[in-house]
Amino acid sequence: MKKQRGKIALILGSIIISIYLLLPTYEDYQNTRKLKSLSSEDSLKYYEENESAIRDARNKRIKLGLDLQGGMRVVLEVNVLKLLDDLAKNKDETFYSIFDEVKKYSAVTDEPVTSILGKQFNEKGIRLSRYYGTIRDKDGDILDMLNRESANAIDRAMEVIRNRVDQYGVSEPTIQKQGNRRIIVELPGVSKESEVRQLLKGTALLEFKLLKDPEISIRVGETIDKFLAGKGIEDTTKTDTSLIANKKDTSDVLLPEEQIKDEEQVSKEHPFFFLARPEPRGNGEYYVSEENKEKVNRILKRPDIQKLIPIDIDFLWSAKPAMIEEGKKWYTLYTIKKQAELTGGVIVNARATIDQNTNTPIVTMEMNSEGARDWARITGANIQKRIAIVLDNSVFSAPVVRSKIIGGNSQIEGMENIDEARLLEIVLKAGALPAPVEIIQQQTVGPSLGADSISKGINSSLIAFLLTVVFMIVYYSKGGSIADFALMFNLLFILGVLAGFGGTLTLPGIAGMILTMAVAVDANVLIFERIREEEVTGKTLRAAIDAGYSKAWTAIFDSNLTTFFTGVVLYNFGSGPIQGFALTLMIGIVASMFSAIVITRVIFNLLTEKGVKVSFG
Repeated sequence: MKKQRGKIALILGSIIISIYLLLPTYEDYQNTRKLKSLSSEDSLKYYEENESAIRDARNKRIKLGLDLQGGMRVVLEVNVLKLLDDLAKNKDETFYSIFDEVKKYSAVTDEPVTSILGKQFNEKGIRLSRYYGTIRDKDGDILDMLNRESANAIDRAMEVIRNRVDQYGVSEPTIQKQGNRRIIVELPGVSKESEVRQLLKGTALLEFKLLKDPEISIRVGETIDKFLAGKGIEDTTKTDTSLIANKKDTSDVLLPEEQIKDEEQVSKEHPFFFLARPEPRGNGEYYVSEENKEKVNRILKRPDIQKLIPIDIDFLWSAKPAMIEEGKKWYTLYTIKKQAELTGGVIVNARATIDQNTNTPIVTMEMNSEGARDWARITGANIQKRIAIVLDNSVFSAPVVRSKIIGGNSQIEGMENIDEARLLEIVLKAGALPAPVEIIQQQTVGPSLGADSISKGINSSLIAFLLTVVFMIVYYSKGGSIADFALMFNLLFILGVLAGFGGTLTLPGIAGMILTMAVAVDANVLIFERIREEEVTGKTLRAAIDAGYSKAWTAIFDSNLTTFFTGVVLYNFGSGPIQGFALTLMIGIVASMFSAIVITRVIFNLLTEKGVKVSFG
């Protein structure tokens, strides 16, 4: 007995620690049952009274994967092409033709975009320094720079997405890189697809831009309108827009039928103003119906039209419809100074709230000291002018500067509800994505399917456990019963380690646990068969047990070591479900060796010391 004290203490310590680590999981289960059994009012009261304990238990419990509790799995692709486009120091028709080829090839291959870009330039005999870096830079050095920027963009995108997801309040998210351009995001317990798409896709590029003077905006519109109508740009007579909008109320710009004698004629005489209708009060804005937005975009992107637009002017859409008339949505088209006065990099805090004056959701922003100084200078120099608050190339609001703003505070309007404002708060606080991301695959697992997976996983584990127990008892008699007893501790240790290290239990993870039960039994089978062989030679039971454990050790260690290394490889190179399987497999290998070799050996030694006869079938 004295010789076994150290091992007994180790076993008891392992059991106590495992139970301690699993207590939060049990407490969270009890809390969940309690909250579900209470009415809404009592449930809220119970939660408020025990909030700290409930949160602590939830943070320390065994975490469930996406397949067990439901949620969303989203595959994102970072638009490296857009990043490379932004990095170019100048662009021309040759550049865009090459970029079209790169886009075409990148869509059908996983080869890095930068490599495809380098090959295209090389095939056409054009140096990269024509568009990137300096004239002295070699193509190889420029490609290295572009590769670094691309890799950094993906890493920064992962960090920004992680910050957004954490602030959104998702527990146990999984965010990992796949290949050269893709990011896999798993969000257990999340079901609002629209919010998730907005949360993950928004680049959060915040800019403060001055609106161009109304006279300039209308003049540019007149130039485009005359060019499209075939009048030429030399005619400077003022365009008669009375057919388009002649009332003071902004809701009356929708061409009442009595004002239009020949709509087709109007569209021919004023093709641009027919689609983009000047705001009647002359503030330089244009109203465009939702069905005509794409037509206006195509017009503004035409190379011949681009030559008519001053280089410092940009056209941007409102983020939300300006009005809705007879079921038709109308958006505002703003004429904006292309160069931003200030960017969102100066924002240090953002908060979603309700404007007490208008009772509408807003997001208030706080700038750092440098941003506050610039904001005071910008607003002070542009009193009575309008500054557009632009997020991801959409104008959320364009307020008039009434006075110099000191302190670096501003706000964004235009959200439909407080939930949308909260999402905007999150993306602003988490930072901007270095390049746009696209959702290329989306999968939603419902909570009922997750509950079904848990039920089937538990049932399969119990069936596997019972079959193993029955086999060991029938085939190895009392020795098999002791092995089965140790097997229960094997499962306890696996769950305890998962809880202690914050691991996530998935359906493949349950499969890994079932496999480790077979591994644990396999070790005992090797030992018991060796003990049988030793008993045949005439050795005493104690000597046969010692010889059986000693001679079976090398075979057990070798087989388990190779399996463990397999788990390491799967965990490092796999993703999602494969990692869940590998994690429980590796933990189970260590736990099975401990239970099969240490626990059963101690029990056999204690029994033989007391003279108890142990049979092995």
